[in-house]
Amino acid sequence: MDLSSTCKLSRLFGCFFTPLTCKYCLALVTIALFFRAIFLHSFSGYGVIKSNNLRLILSPSLHLESHEGIRGDKFLEVPQIVWGLNNQKIAFARACLTARMLNRTLLMPSLSASLFYKEIDLLHPISFDQVFQFERFNSLCNRFVRLGRYSDLGNQTGKYDLRKGSGRKWTVERDLEQLKQSSRGPIDKYQVISMAGKNPFLWHDHWPVKDYARVFECLVLVDEIAKEADKVVSKIRRIGRKLRSETNFGAEGSSLSHAPYVAIHMRVEIDWMIHCKKLEQRSRISQICSSKQEIMERVGNIVGLGSTAIVYLAVADSLLNDSSILDGWKRGLVPFEKKKLGVDGIYKKHSYLIQSAIDYEVCSRADIFVGNSFSTFSSLIVLERTQRVIRMGITSSCGIDVRWPSYAYNIPGESNGPQKWMTNMSDSNLKAISYGSNAISC
Repeated sequence: MDLSSTCKLSRLFGCFFTPLTCKYCLALVTIALFFRAIFLHSFSGYGVIKSNNLRLILSPSLHLESHEGIRGDKFLEVPQIVWGLNNQKIAFARACLTARMLNRTLLMPSLSASLFYKEIDLLHPISFDQVFQFERFNSLCNRFVRLGRYSDLGNQTGKYDLRKGSGRKWTVERDLEQLKQSSRGPIDKYQVISMAGKNPFLWHDHWPVKDYARVFECLVLVDEIAKEADKVVSKIRRIGRKLRSETNFGAEGSSLSHAPYVAIHMRVEIDWMIHCKKLEQRSRISQICSSKQEIMERVGNIVGLGSTAIVYLAVADSLLNDSSILDGWKRGLVPFEKKKLGVDGIYKKHSYLIQSAIDYEVCSRADIFVGNSFSTFSSLIVLERTQRVIRMGITSSCGIDVRWPSYAYNIPGESNGPQKWMTNMSDSNLKAISYGSNAISC
């Protein structure tokens, strides 16, 4: 660059110094831009996580920040989601987080209305938007995950079938590497990546509990199902108000407008007891199964429960004709299940999946919830209740009375009652939530 051009640049940038000074300034600017480019290149593209001797290089989509949003012209397709309600919720959330890692919109999957495990032709698929609100989901999860319809597809670059590996050799690391490769290069050019093979519940887990919780918060029942749950809760509270009135429980000045109730997810049916006994043997953990007597005793010992309380028992249909589950409760605890409550007709109108969704909502809204920490149903309810408590600024239930307390009846706690239970939101994956003793008291 000659002297005249240097001076022209100095006048362009408002630099009225000597030619030598201008050359010096431009040299500094050039050096600064050079190092800035190197710095940005070093910290974009791939993030790095080090754990012991394992060094994972994460693709941009794995640590995608929420403000970047999700692509609306690239999609992920997953197999039909099966098994129980909460296994399906976990599978759906895992599919959402996989799509987020790939920076793709998840095509609305089919859920399963029935509880068949092997007979694929008996699974009775049901559309996601027949259970949960589609638009509401995208609104609440905006720029975190995104759900799309098949009508959003065009005829652009077709579909790529991606088969998940299986067996012991298909490790977490190999699975993660497959997803990383699918998030870039030739595969990423396809409009649709279709995951073939296993149900998403069985996929390897790469995401922390807090990410799952974020997805679960976006799942809002459609009005038809929510109104059915409203009817059940209203019936419970109406009976509760009547009971409090008859026992003069409200004479001390407490309001009768809100009658609190306890919900218990009572797992004592034969198939569960067989399953949990085997699980205790395999895991060498003795605090998984609980007898009916043990549950009743521990619930009766909850500190501060009060002298009178309505108890809603969320039990399997096979126990509805077993009157013994209503007998033997501590004086003042008045138990009801859906049949005694007179709401079994509400449940019978619907498929297994919808019945579970109604019971989940009833338990979730309870003033006190008691469940089994090895049950997925109980664990997801406690996760949701923990989120509510955290939003109030409380991160521990130790030594204090919190709203929406939860307990695990399979683990002994204070005064031989059930242990206080809050979900550990710092867990690195959902394994403890799926099948594990994740009940923590503080």
